[in-house]
Amino acid sequence: MSGSIYGKLFKISTWGESHGKGVGVVIDGVPSGLELCEEDIQVFLDRRKPGQSKYTTKRNEADSVNILSGVFEGKTTGTPISLIVYNEDQHSKDYSNISDIYRPGHADYCFDTKYGFRDYRGGGRSSGRETIARVAAGAVASKILARLGIQVNAYASEIAGIKATRVDLSLRDTNPFGLPDSDAAQKAATKADEAIKSLNSLGGIVECIVDGCPVGIGETVFDKLDARMAQAVMSIGAVKGFEIGDGFAVSESDGVSNNDEFYMNNGKVDKRTNHSGGILGGMSDGSRIIMRAAFKPTPSIASVQKTVNKSGEEVEISIHGRHDPLIVPRAIVVVESMVCITILDLLLENMTARLDKIIDFYS
Repeated sequence: MSGSIYGKLFKISTWGESHGKGVGVVIDGVPSGLELCEEDIQVFLDRRKPGQSKYTTKRNEADSVNILSGVFEGKTTGTPISLIVYNEDQHSKDYSNISDIYRPGHADYCFDTKYGFRDYRGGGRSSGRETIARVAAGAVASKILARLGIQVNAYASEIAGIKATRVDLSLRDTNPFGLPDSDAAQKAATKADEAIKSLNSLGGIVECIVDGCPVGIGETVFDKLDARMAQAVMSIGAVKGFEIGDGFAVSESDGVSNNDEFYMNNGKVDKRTNHSGGILGGMSDGSRIIMRAAFKPTPSIASVQKTVNKSGEEVEISIHGRHDPLIVPRAIVVVESMVCITILDLLLENMTARLDKIIDFYS
């Protein structure tokens, strides 16, 4: 199976299945000399681990990370970093009754047709548990970006149509939804409780902001910053929509309203507005980068649904086990991580953009 590697200079290769022995990632391209320990990575993993509230799966996993290589005496060595998280609470028997049934909203049918085989235990590589590897790598990328003054923060901007009307990042971690708005969080709780009672699930939107990104990050044709970011975020299993800045709303705008006018601000070029979301011509323009990802409702629900089995018979299915009725809260750090990985990779690429900078470096 190809498609498990992302990045060019800061490159990650993820591996493992939901109900296998573990999941992990190999990170290539981390410079030497970065202070790094397992606790640095664990902080990120703790934000996505299961069982944090009644709105997430009850799978009981500590998601403890182990550094296998690439770090010596507390610092990166410049060699590949290998990270592993062992699976400790697999209930594979929960899936035995659906081994020959294609679950609606899942990749079961596609896997079976493509490979002639599928790991029905939680979806195998298609499981959300694969994102552990992304988050572990994102923690490393985030630490490097922080040394450069670049901050990446994501949060839920909408849960099942309930929008955060304000953004106060200090409130994000005070509610089980990751909403930066206490009023919206209360409304979301009511909606989520109703969904659980009716054996249903909900979707939502994660917004991510990047502060401190220098001008010119991103290549101008196929490797545009927004294009690469879209690939990274859309590769997260439950994401069905992606937008930068005003996104789809620009289709209802006009040139006068949509263009961000430039002006001089204390000797520096600045913009009066930010409809572009911080990216022009595929490159960062120095202002805040803003993007959003739309997550579908969790497809594993206990409501009775119609489907077919491997023999081509029409059947009904009710999915039981430990599933997130709402994936958005745990996905926030996944989005954040993929954005960090993408920006860092393009930052490294950008170091070869100008001959005078290369000469300065080697002089």
